[in-house]
Amino acid sequence: MKKLFQPFHLVTVSPWPIITSFSILNFLIGVVYWFNKFSLNYFIVGFLMILFSLYQWWRDVVRESMYQGFHTKKVVEGLKLGMILFIVSEVFFFISIFWCYFHMFLSPGVEIGSFWPPKNIIPFNPYEIPLLNTVFLLSSGVSITWCHYSIIKGNKMQSFNSLLMTIFLGMIFTFFQYVEYKNASFSFCDSVYGSIFFMATGFHGMHVIVGTIFLLVNLFLIKKNKISKIHHFGFEAAAWYWHFVDVVWLFLYLLVYFWSF
Repeated sequence: MKKLFQPFHLVTVSPWPIITSFSILNFLIGVVYWFNKFSLNYFIVGFLMILFSLYQWWRDVVRESMYQGFHTKKVVEGLKLGMILFIVSEVFFFISIFWCYFHMFLSPGVEIGSFWPPKNIIPFNPYEIPLLNTVFLLSSGVSITWCHYSIIKGNKMQSFNSLLMTIFLGMIFTFFQYVEYKNASFSFCDSVYGSIFFMATGFHGMHVIVGTIFLLVNLFLIKKNKISKIHHFGFEAAAWYWHFVDVVWLFLYLLVYFWSF
């Protein structure tokens, strides 16, 4: 009777989710301490704990998948569902930001002069760096799709080169985002426009950085022959995330940059 109710395959019970949660809590406490000009110790310790937990977590997942054989078809379906739900939660996160933007854009208050953008705010020209970044990010979407098809065909060289190109384009995007911020004529504190602009583009930039790290991990796995044409969900998850970042940027470009100009 005991074997009758026993699952066919079980992944290892992992301590890393709860450890990562406490690491993030410690990191946020450190941010509060840092902003209030206390000590950087909590911030540094929390950040290092997050990096350590994520490294250990990814290491265990790779071991379960490649060497222990725990990632059966049923387990992979659960991983896909988890990634889909995560992306859906990210979609609603950005919906809340766009909701705030439209609330101020379509009905600007008298405090900002009843028009948008507010007075003395010079928005970015959408035909300069924003358009260039759009080209870079859309091109990265093409290259990561090329990488996916190369993995399915078993072409390691093409998959490695195309993924390397995707990472390079993501880094260029981040660099030009930094240049744009450095030359901005307004700051986060300049009315509600500055707050919404830097919150929307800043969180998107953070997602680009996280996605680039995600792709770097997959590049390392391709290099070490740990991704095959029949077992590569880790790459698929990274590709889904990257395409989500692409779509969010299109909305940001059209609504925040182009429409407000």
